[in-house]
Amino acid sequence: MTENRKQELWVKAMECGARYGCHQRADRSFFLGCWQFPVCARCTGVMIGHFIGFPLALKKRISSWAAVCFCEVMLADWILQAVGIKKSTNGRRLVTGIAGGIGTTVLYAMMLKRIFSKILRKTHG
Repeated sequence: MTENRKQELWVKAMECGARYGCHQRADRSFFLGCWQFPVCARCTGVMIGHFIGFPLALKKRISSWAAVCFCEVMLADWILQAVGIKKSTNGRRLVTGIAGGIGTTVLYAMMLKRIFSKILRKTHG
């Protein structure tokens, strides 16, 4: 692959990351060689968490309380960083992002199951 083609793909990935809603700050992003990830460390974690959370939500019974706690881990890190109590690191952002991604995915799955359950009851009941 030519260097020009790599640059084009990277620009497209960065545009996609921006559409995802990520701030893409270089100081809060991982790099692979000289290439910045298209989303920050926390958004990278959230995306990983979604991939982990989806099969968990389908296969395992995770309580809504536990899912909310997963989300609160990410929120706590963000708040501690925002108010200046504790400086977050990219590693911490990644881990808390994974927790938040798992939590939100489990909550989304629970909501969708309830919605489809109600729809099925109305159509068959």
